[in-house]
Amino acid sequence: QLQLVESGGDLVQPGGSLTLSCVASGFNLDYYVIGWFRQTPGTEREGVSSISSSGRSTRYADSVKGRFTISRNVAKKTVFLQMNDLKPDDTAVYYCATIFSGYGSGWTPILATDYTTWGQGTRVTVSS
Repeated sequence: QLQLVESGGDLVQPGGSLTLSCVASGFNLDYYVIGWFRQTPGTEREGVSSISSSGRSTRYADSVKGRFTISRNVAKKTVFLQMNDLKPDDTAVYYCATIFSGYGSGWTPILATDYTTWGQGTRVTVSS
């Protein structure tokens, strides 16, 4: 059974940094895309970043380019989202999600509807 568990959410001051983790179980990251999304009350889930099953392709939302970095450790089945220069607008519940893409794919979807399995989310609050 495919499962994802996020962690690392916290309260951080504007300009600060935070690293989120997404631990996968039940599948191999070499065959699956991982995406990070965020959501605030009353809004749709927004794509933040994704990393392909090859690990060589990444995608970022314009709102986080240059500030967020997605990476992964295949052996530890973990995908990270390093977030720097955080802003109050980054406040949200962050989710990781996955979809099968095949071995070594360069596909990096960033729409929530492209993903089939989701974690439970971790809350990030950026406030002074």
